[in-house]
Amino acid sequence: REAGHGRAEHRLPAVSTAALRSLARREGITPGTVVQGAWALLLARLSGEDDVVFGLAVSGRPAELPGVEEMVGMFVNTLPLRARIHPEAPAAEWLRSVQEAQAALRGHEHTPLVRVQGWSGVPAGEPLFESLLAFENFPVQEALGGTARDFEVEGWESSGETSYPLTLLALPEARLVLRLHYDLARVDAAAAARIPGHLAALLEGIAADPARPLSELPMLVAAERERVVVEWNRTGAELGPACVHELFRAQAARTPSAPAVACEGASLDYAALDAASDRLALHLATLGVGPEVRVGVCMERSGELMVALLAILKAGGAYVPLDPSYPADRLAFMLADSAVPVLVAQERLAGRVPEHGGATVLLDGAGELRGGDALSHSRTPALSHSPDNLAYVIYTSGSTGRPKGVMNSHRGIANRLLWMVGEYGLDASETVLQKTPLSFDVSVWELFVPLVCGARLVLARPGGHRDPAYLAELVERERVTTMHFVPPMLHAFLEEPRLEERCASLRRVACSGEALPRELQERFHARLPGVALHNLYGPTEAAVEVSYWHCRPREDRAVPIGRPLANTRLYVVDRGFQPVPVGVAGELLIGGVQVARGYLGRPELTAEKFVPDPFSPVLGARLYRTGDRARWLEDGELEFLGRIDHQVKVRGFRVEPGEVEAALLDHPGVRDAVVAARRDAPGETRLVGYFVPAPSGPDAAALRAHLAERLPEHMVPAALVPLDALPLSPNGKVDRKALPAPDAAPAAGGYVAPRTPAEELLAGIWSAVLGAGRVGAHDGFFELGGHSLLAMRVASRVREAFGAELPLAAVFEARTLAELAARVEALPARGARREAPPLLPADRTREIPLSFAQQRLWFLWQVDPASSAYVMPGALRLRGPLDAAALRASLREAVRRHEA
Repeated sequence: REAGHGRAEHRLPAVSTAALRSLARREGITPGTVVQGAWALLLARLSGEDDVVFGLAVSGRPAELPGVEEMVGMFVNTLPLRARIHPEAPAAEWLRSVQEAQAALRGHEHTPLVRVQGWSGVPAGEPLFESLLAFENFPVQEALGGTARDFEVEGWESSGETSYPLTLLALPEARLVLRLHYDLARVDAAAAARIPGHLAALLEGIAADPARPLSELPMLVAAERERVVVEWNRTGAELGPACVHELFRAQAARTPSAPAVACEGASLDYAALDAASDRLALHLATLGVGPEVRVGVCMERSGELMVALLAILKAGGAYVPLDPSYPADRLAFMLADSAVPVLVAQERLAGRVPEHGGATVLLDGAGELRGGDALSHSRTPALSHSPDNLAYVIYTSGSTGRPKGVMNSHRGIANRLLWMVGEYGLDASETVLQKTPLSFDVSVWELFVPLVCGARLVLARPGGHRDPAYLAELVERERVTTMHFVPPMLHAFLEEPRLEERCASLRRVACSGEALPRELQERFHARLPGVALHNLYGPTEAAVEVSYWHCRPREDRAVPIGRPLANTRLYVVDRGFQPVPVGVAGELLIGGVQVARGYLGRPELTAEKFVPDPFSPVLGARLYRTGDRARWLEDGELEFLGRIDHQVKVRGFRVEPGEVEAALLDHPGVRDAVVAARRDAPGETRLVGYFVPAPSGPDAAALRAHLAERLPEHMVPAALVPLDALPLSPNGKVDRKALPAPDAAPAAGGYVAPRTPAEELLAGIWSAVLGAGRVGAHDGFFELGGHSLLAMRVASRVREAFGAELPLAAVFEARTLAELAARVEALPARGARREAPPLLPADRTREIPLSFAQQRLWFLWQVDPASSAYVMPGALRLRGPLDAAALRASLREAVRRHEA
């Protein structure tokens, strides 16, 4: 920002000023203390801290200065004042404590600030505080009256330009005047202009009810409260309450012969899908499935999966996804916790389904009951349904060590589906790709949005969601128009060659699950310039996403999560549940029809997280406390800022570190453990487990095997670090900031260099993907910090480097680099060895965005045209015979392939 100072001012109404003076007389609190207390409270609200320090300008007349008999003028010294906010304390009681603490400091008010700096331990050159409050109570007229009786002062102006970013002048005239001066290089002008109004609201709140707790004092003036609470939440829309299967049935009646579902060569039209799901629904009804009855679903992506889900909903039941890739212990817990009386599974997965006390329904590849015992006649189930009936229960990570089931109803899901159809103009011309695992709630809209608007649903093959090359091929083959990614997977997808050509049919990509980095947004627009990118946000507890943002290229700011979608309300509040101003961080709350019922069988947790909505006129309305930090932007958009607690997102999945810690502590050889999310590599969040082993405790490999038996793959830490003891803070809690960065785990037998060309090439791939310094023949991929998403990148790069198709499972099964290299060498080549695709000159008829490296190069050249920053001289000595022909061919190939 340009240098200079800005100024903002607010004059309290005369009635408010009189009320403050009355409060001072009644409670024995000086007006200066009231202003100081309100300023401390405001700083605390703006910073999110309960302990604030600011400068207090103390004025004194010459006669008050010790050792001074005659001197003319007003002397001002600055004291550092520390205020601790107690949110539940009554305002007047807390202000009295502030006044008493300040009185105790009066004996030191003439101590030079430089001496205070020396005592404080704050290094010289670093400020003790960055805001200053001056309560100007000097009697100007009285001071001048003694020497200049013929003069009358009508008004005077003081300068607020200090060396501090924020300086507040409080002028106690007939009406209290609050004047803020701020440094334009440090403070946003629009935000600063609102600060005097926030302070005035706090002062008026104190004067109106001095017994009110500090946390309940409002800081928004009426107009701003109206904006953030009401205006930006005007989202009402007549989408109509409905059940999901009823929306599908209506579409099937309109377009019975249109293609509905396709998966690996098999397909069903709308009429066939409707009829098959009707038959299964009737059978499920005979087993007792009806409204509010939960039905387990242990199935992979397939046509029969869609038959099962629609049938459960038509019967009135709610489906409970049970991912067949989960460990048996976790599946058994989910079955017991959800108490499903019926379980639907694919015939080929029958062996993976844990025992449970109810009926098991097995489906063949056509979605029919095994053995043909389905009802042969086709008729519509005559069952009663309500939009408020339960539709699904999806389990998510739990902080207590066990997953928790989130219950969502038809009303909220139907709202989400119909909003998307209308917002993006989806119709029968669309082809939507479904690739998200059923245990992740994004799968809900992927599965049902196309079926309520007449579009075609394409299901990726089981495991295909992990393979960017397969997904690019599927988009090209099936002419996909709409798909979804979590940011890490989008990053991997954008590395695929010829993407713009292969994704010519693609119209839009939705991105959610975790924060979308701005760099990834820019890379997306560079690789797929004609495709719309939408950033969505929403927790499992609110029927998929609740806010949306249409990304725009070359925006120099973090990617917002946007505005609330139809019939949804979003609020940002402080710890006292008071709405916060624009630009100030707070907890994000969700209201409206998409808020979930709560947690299955967890009434205490439901009451804690799903709270009454004080902003809604609707009786019984509730809000979900997300635990996410966010802030309003000037244009009414929301920006996601992270978590209030330690919960993290790993590859789009929610992970409660407490659940992983509980699994670590479940090993008898682990005495203590803590789990943290680290971002040691750009764009890569990974879990790291720190454990204190017993004297004969497990090594990292044994502990990893223990975790793999209890947790889904995405919850197993990428690195396990043994420690002698966990670092503790002075208050005895684990000091997460002091946890060390994990080192790559060395091979058990020490480092052994790659010995064959295949091992050397594969070691280079591992090193690039993992960010590892060196990789040996006996090193393990997962011991070096690998996980499924990185394994997918390895398989993709092996395909390019070796011209062979490496199954993703091979990366998991091979224990060492040498074992994987042997498997790669044994793979059959895919026909003739594939040439690398040509690098062609770029199209110069349109604007070409600069890469970040190019932007930096341009910037440095502007600063210093003679700089040698990008000249890298060096000498390299090669020993041994030179294959001149190979060297010449290599250099020529580099020149041929690279336009530059």
